[in-house]
Amino acid sequence: MLFLVAALMLLGVVLGTVAHAPLTFTAVAAVVIAAWLGIFALRERHARRRTSAH
Repeated sequence: MLFLVAALMLLGVVLGTVAHAPLTFTAVAAVVIAAWLGIFALRERHARRRTSAH
C-alpha cells in the first residue's frame, strides 16, 4: 500500500500538477495520505478480526 502511495506521488511529481507544488507540501501531503491509509487498514483489520471471532 505504501508502495502505491510512493508510486503515485512520483508519477504526480513527474507528470501531474504536484510538480507545481513545493516539495515540502508534496511530502507532507504524501505522509498524511499514507498515515490515513495505514489507520484505515488497521481499523479494517481490527473490525474483521472482531466479526470473525464471534
